[in-house]
Parts: sequence; C-alpha cells; structure tokens
Amino acid sequence: MRRLSLLLLLLTLPPLLSAHEFWLHPDKFIYQWGERINVKLLVGENYEGELWSGDKSSIESLELHLLDATDDLSSQIDTAKGDSLQFAIYDEGTYMVTYQSKNKFIELAPAKFHEYLKEDGLFNALEYRNSHNENDSNGREHYQRSVKTLFQVGTKTTKLYKKETKLPLDIIPLQNPYDLKRNTEGTLSFKVLFQKKPLPNQLIKIWNRIGATTTKIELTTDANGLINFPLQPTGRWMVSTVKMERVNEEGVDWQSYWGSCTFGYD
Repeated sequence: MRRLSLLLLLLTLPPLLSAHEFWLHPDKFIYQWGERINVKLLVGENYEGELWSGDKSSIESLELHLLDATDDLSSQIDTAKGDSLQFAIYDEGTYMVTYQSKNKFIELAPAKFHEYLKEDGLFNALEYRNSHNENDSNGREHYQRSVKTLFQVGTKTTKLYKKETKLPLDIIPLQNPYDLKRNTEGTLSFKVLFQKKPLPNQLIKIWNRIGATTTKIELTTDANGLINFPLQPTGRWMVSTVKMERVNEEGVDWQSYWGSCTFGYD
C-alpha cells in the first residue's frame, strides 16, 4: 500500500430495518501527519448516528483514494462483527474513502412503504404506485449504499475532492471544502451523478451538525445535476440523496441507491 500505514480493525454493515441516512463518519475531519484516523459507518436520523453491525458479505467495494492511486480495502475486512477501520497517512493532502454495499432486500407493509417514500421525497415511486393501483401492495425493494467521506491531512490541499468514483450514485464537490477559511462563510457547489450521468430534479438534503444541534436544508438539482449553497466552515456536514427506480425482477419491484458525502471542520 503506497505511502500508507494501515491497520484495519473491523467494518460492519447489517440489513436495513427502516429508512435512515447512512454515512461514513471519521472521528474528526482534519488530521496531522501520521495521526491515527478512525472511520465508522453510521446510520440514523437528524445526522445523529449509531453503529451498524454485520459482516464482510455486505461489501461491494471499500476504497481509500490517494491523489494518484486507489487502495482496495475490502479484502482486509474481517468476517467478525465490529464497528470501524483505522489507518494513518504520512503525506499531507485531501483524501477520500468510498464504500458501496451489495444489494439487500427489504419488504415493507403498504402504509410503512408509503410513509418512507413520502419522507424521502421519492414522488416518482408514489405516483407510480398510485397510477398502477399498488397503494395496497407491500413495497418490495433492493437497496444499496453509495457513500464517501472527504478528510484533510495537514494543511496542503489537493484536487482529489473532485474525482469521479465508481459509485452508482456519486455526490461530488466542485470546490475543495478544505480551501475555505475557518469561520468565513463561503459557497460550495456539488454535482450529483447517477451511473456517470448528471441527475436532474433530484431532492438533496444538506446537513450541518455543530455540537448537539443539527440544521438541515433541502435543495433540488438543476438540469445539469448541480446544487450550490452557502456554508460556514464549522462543524460536520453531509450532503445526501436517494434515487429510486422501478425494476422488473422476480419478487422485487424497486431498486434504491442511498448516497452521501461527508466532510467537516472538527
């Protein structure tokens, strides 16, 4: 592994029980050279997370992105249950970890599925079910996670932040969030890609957590899959979205992709 000392403890991911945000959660986002980095996978509401548990079978890909290389971490995940991965990086720069899960299945009763679709702004699915007389049918869904986190080591920033990944649902900043001066308000723009193409008219949630307080705004991508919003470089941030598609598979009616991108200043 190039210029990287890596100690992987455990990373785990169990089945989805209800509609929640899902994100990669470093213990902090700005590190010193050689400092131990701990990244957890969390699920929850209101940007308040709890640890998942599961095993290696959930992982489609798990990668650490360097400026000129990508390290596949999936083979180093144990089959035992746990909660995090740990490593240290010995070069300054902006870095990224990405995780994609394998498909998992969930089936919800009609009222619960309707509530979930409404809560996450999945109006295409609501309209389809209504127009096809499926409102009294269970929701049968495959879902997968497409999540990333950006963190900074030292003071030297790099262009890694704008790298397109192989995540099916990819949320990409157009400016490096670590170039913003602390406590000085700026603006960040993001592009949202689905299967490498811009995703227009997509509901996006912007979360900011400072201490025990979370604020959230909702935006919709333009025709080019772009959003922008004012940002003060304080606390922890997450940009998240859910893409739902109708599928024709035996026993499954819907495929969803849950995406998030986290970064922060503490």
